[in-house]
Amino acid sequence: MKAGIRHIICIAAAIAAFCQYAYAQAPGRKFVPSTRNAESVATPERLRSGVEFLSDTLWHGRGTGTRGAVEAAFWIERQFRTWGLVPFGDSYVKSFRASGGRVGHNVIGLLPAAGSHSGGKGYVIVGAHYDNIGSVGGKIYPGADSNASGVVSVTMLVRMFRTMVSLGKDYGRSIIFVAFDAKELSMGGSNAMAQMLDRGELKDPRTGRSLGRGDIFMMVNIDQIGSTLSPLKSGRKDYMLMLCGRYGHLSSAMNACNSRAGMDVAYDYYGSRDFTKVFYERINDQRAFLERGIPSVLLTSGITMLNNKVSDDAGSLDYPVLSRRIVLIFNWLSRYV
Repeated sequence: MKAGIRHIICIAAAIAAFCQYAYAQAPGRKFVPSTRNAESVATPERLRSGVEFLSDTLWHGRGTGTRGAVEAAFWIERQFRTWGLVPFGDSYVKSFRASGGRVGHNVIGLLPAAGSHSGGKGYVIVGAHYDNIGSVGGKIYPGADSNASGVVSVTMLVRMFRTMVSLGKDYGRSIIFVAFDAKELSMGGSNAMAQMLDRGELKDPRTGRSLGRGDIFMMVNIDQIGSTLSPLKSGRKDYMLMLCGRYGHLSSAMNACNSRAGMDVAYDYYGSRDFTKVFYERINDQRAFLERGIPSVLLTSGITMLNNKVSDDAGSLDYPVLSRRIVLIFNWLSRYV
């Protein structure tokens, strides 16, 4: 009897596999992997592990030009290499001279679109700064929320998009993932990358074609996104701020994605027009791209009383909520690539 049941189960499994194959092979049909395959990657445990590494006191706050910042850059480079991003040239690292004479290091990698080019659709830049203010007066500023949380979000998005590609998903736009250095030194890293676009120094590693500002469809900056200490509404930890200025169509797509996620998303900085302008146009890494007419977005969970404090450590972040934010960002980005 048991043998007969097993036989029936085997036949049913074979029929299901054949039907899936036939569906994928049918004219005009293509198997599209579910985004849940990527969503399951962004676990709170993985996020916490990354933030704990980057904000470890061994790295003395990741000040630009220090050993700690270099170790952070090496870690990010390993993530990019592990998940199959393509370097621009012979290295993921692009060095530059920051203010004060310090040497900064941006880490840049490409997730190519399907085919040999982007089909004229342009490139999406997704970035976060990895430096922090470092060690001052013998005190270490770990920078867990500012901005290990953003860097880990970027590396997790790399892993999520690569997961989809490995399952057969084709994307029409290439994504340039970047970890900026020297944000705390007059946004040196983002300015250096924007200047590379000005000079045509960023070349698509597949075609060799120089990229300019006109090739960038959108820039997305993730900065301080791991906290739940400054909610939009009392009792709602599941919130996120998205600042996009005059590019309001980008927030419409976020609303559509959020209809399933059900998070509390705001499109200004706590209702203040002045603070919204400051955070969106002046003091964050999207500024260099906005100044060049590139549609840009800032994603954040806001400033808290722990920012730029020695207490901004890995234990202060809310990893289940960070996971939900990253999943929402992934689904929103997927509409544009």
